[in-house]
Amino acid sequence: MLGWSQAELAEAASVSRATVVDFERGLRIPHRNNLGAIREALEAAGIEFIPENGRGAGVRLAKQQ
Repeated sequence: MLGWSQAELAEAASVSRATVVDFERGLRIPHRNNLGAIREALEAAGIEFIPENGRGAGVRLAKQQ
């Protein structure tokens, strides 16, 4: 959606690239603070997290205001 590399996400979230790589590969779940930082970086870039509503959780680009 954003076209970011793993390094760009890691930099935006102030986490290591290895954290992003391992999370993407399903090798580990990031610590709560790292997960929060990743989410905050994505939200700041315009990603909206959609809660579970019976049809599954998801993400989308936030509507421009």
